Amino acid sequence: MRILLFLSLWLLALPGYSQQLVPQPAKASFNQSRFIFSKDTRWTCKNLDFLPESLLFGQFVKERYQWITSSSLSKKAGQLIRIEKISLSDTAAYKLKITPKLIILQASGKAGVFYGFQTLLQLLHGGGGKFIPCGEIEDQPRFSWRGMHLDVCRHFFNKNEVKRYLDYLALYKMNVFHWHLTEDQGWRFPVKQFPKLATVSAWRNGSMVGHYRDQRYDSLRYGGIYTTDDIKEVIQYAAARHITIVPEIEMPGHALSALAAYPELSCTGGPFEVGKTWGVFDDVYCAGNDSVFRFLEQILDEVVRLFPGKYIHIGGDECPKTRWKTCPKCQKRMKEEGLKDEHELQSYFIRRIEAYLNKKGRQIIGWDEILEGGLAPNAAVMSWRGTEGGIAAAKQKHEVVMTPGSPCYFDHYQHADKQKEPVAIGGLNTLESVYSYEPIPSTLNEEEKKYVLGAQGNVWTEYINTFAQVEYMALPRMSALAEVLWSPAENRYYPHFVGRLRSQIKMLDHWKANYAKHFLAE
Repeated sequence: MRILLFLSLWLLALPGYSQQLVPQPAKASFNQSRFIFSKDTRWTCKNLDFLPESLLFGQFVKERYQWITSSSLSKKAGQLIRIEKISLSDTAAYKLKITPKLIILQASGKAGVFYGFQTLLQLLHGGGGKFIPCGEIEDQPRFSWRGMHLDVCRHFFNKNEVKRYLDYLALYKMNVFHWHLTEDQGWRFPVKQFPKLATVSAWRNGSMVGHYRDQRYDSLRYGGIYTTDDIKEVIQYAAARHITIVPEIEMPGHALSALAAYPELSCTGGPFEVGKTWGVFDDVYCAGNDSVFRFLEQILDEVVRLFPGKYIHIGGDECPKTRWKTCPKCQKRMKEEGLKDEHELQSYFIRRIEAYLNKKGRQIIGWDEILEGGLAPNAAVMSWRGTEGGIAAAKQKHEVVMTPGSPCYFDHYQHADKQKEPVAIGGLNTLESVYSYEPIPSTLNEEEKKYVLGAQGNVWTEYINTFAQVEYMALPRMSALAEVLWSPAENRYYPHFVGRLRSQIKMLDHWKANYAKHFLAE
């Protein structure tokens, strides 16, 4: 341990700004020389496949640092950034060689080029927007799923705020955005065939004030819904940053906002109102009503039309069986299908939705409750109630994303002294606990470990009503999880990480990010 501490302190004392990189590269070495940016800096990209990433880099450098970098068509002399295509084992991998006059960025895929540029941007900011330290980097991600979630239903965040969130994901080389679009307290996804989703389901007539235990409410109408153009714009913005969006349409529970508009889809017929209270409601979609499936299929048709990604999240969590137990239609369905209990009825529901989406070339992913009553044949599982669900799914040879409440729920407090923190849902997930997390359970054998795609941080927004508060809860814990998911496990060392994070303060300040500053006292 003393050797590791000495090594960490020695690395932090190195000249230049190389030790500000987060996530930490797999291999990196730097020297005293510098590549100095100027108005004559230009780049060359012979492979046109990499042109969009190069243009995005040039745009970012211009906007943030006022340097105007020229393309290879320019005849100006000066420093050169050359992008080359080579054969690497991972399309997200990249190599950088930085000398005073030349930066060579090599990758086999567009994602690798993008991540190489993100590294250059961090180095450039460490150099005050003026220079980059010389050296060599070889880098690639550890996991294929490096995700962040955002709940826009309890509180709504507009398209520009969502794009800002994506900027943070890109900065830290995260590549999955889980967009939680429907919930008891609000529906945010537009569907032309069901206009009342926008006029009724997207709005509630009040919200909880303070903590749940206080049971206080305001009477303000609150809500919002994205337009189809908004969603297309966000999808395009994410794709340019090599981020796949996984949309979530909740079913069969957490459906009160939809039932407020279309009560005939429930077991009782309503009436209902969009939820004002946080938590779980007994009224869910009726599993014995075929019109429910027709409704959801039309919604999923629109999801498939808009979102190009492989996975569609169908929720599946926290679905009370109270109404199903007394609903004649649900009980008839159970008898007809030979289902022994309501847990198997939920599995029937999920399997039916899965079969529909599989026919359209998509794969469902759901919270670990979809294991109850039997797992759908091709479903991936998001393990949130600890790691047990993920372990069970991997043992059944199903893909798994680990996102246990401890330490991956970023709506939890992040400092032990809760009196100094804004009101949160509860729990404690410190920066160190996030950084110390290991996504692959030791109980899995080598074959089973292959089914763990990665992990994800979740930001639920019952107690987060502004985007500034989203930033505060996500940053810097997002960066800690990013390093867990990108960097080699054997390279991780918390004191070194905190040192690099401290050196990023100017960058976060430059972005005007509202980050939590607890790590500064460590």
